[in-house]
Amino acid sequence: MSDVATCHYRLSRAEYDRAIEAGVFEPAARLELVSGALHAMTPQGSRHATGVALVADSLRRMFGSGFHVRMQLPLAADDYSEPEPDAAVVTGTIRDYRDAHPTSAVLIVEVSDDSLHYDRTVKQRLYARCGIPEYWILTLPDARLEVHRDPGEDGYRSVSVHGPGDCVAPRGRPDAQIVVDDLLP
Repeated sequence: MSDVATCHYRLSRAEYDRAIEAGVFEPAARLELVSGALHAMTPQGSRHATGVALVADSLRRMFGSGFHVRMQLPLAADDYSEPEPDAAVVTGTIRDYRDAHPTSAVLIVEVSDDSLHYDRTVKQRLYARCGIPEYWILTLPDARLEVHRDPGEDGYRSVSVHGPGDCVAPRGRPDAQIVVDDLLP
C-alpha cells in the first residue's frame, strides 16, 4: 500500500470568476468560494425558501433608500472568498454593482437549517475577518435569531440570541426594529 499525498489547490476569487465565465461549472451548480475552497450549497427546502423570502421582505422595508438588499448573490469578501449569503445589505443601488460584486455589507443574514454548523463556524469567521459589522443567523431548527456583532480576526466578539416576540434593530438602521416572528416561516 502506498502513501498518497493529498494536495489541495487554493482557488483565488479571480480564478473562480474566470472559471464561471468560461462555463467550467454546470449552470445549475450551486457553489460558493470560501477561503479558496469550493463548497456545494445544500438544496433549499420549503422552510428555508420561506425564511429567505421573509428576510428579504423585512430587510427591504427596514433599509429603504440608500441601501440595496441582495438575495443569494455573490459578495467579493476577499481575494479567496466569494460567498453567496442568503441576504446582504449593501450601500448604494442595484446598478452600483453592475461591473463588480460588492466587497462589503452593512449586514449579512444566513437562513440556516442543515447548514447551521457551517454558518456558525466557517461563514461566521469569514464575515468577521472581512470586517462585516453585523451578521445574523436565522436558525430554523430552534426558531431563533443569532445576532453577531463586533468583528475580530477570530470571529465576532458579541453574540446575542433572540426568540419569538423579541425585537432587534440592526446597527445600520438603529431606528428600525424587526420582530423575530416576522422572519420565521
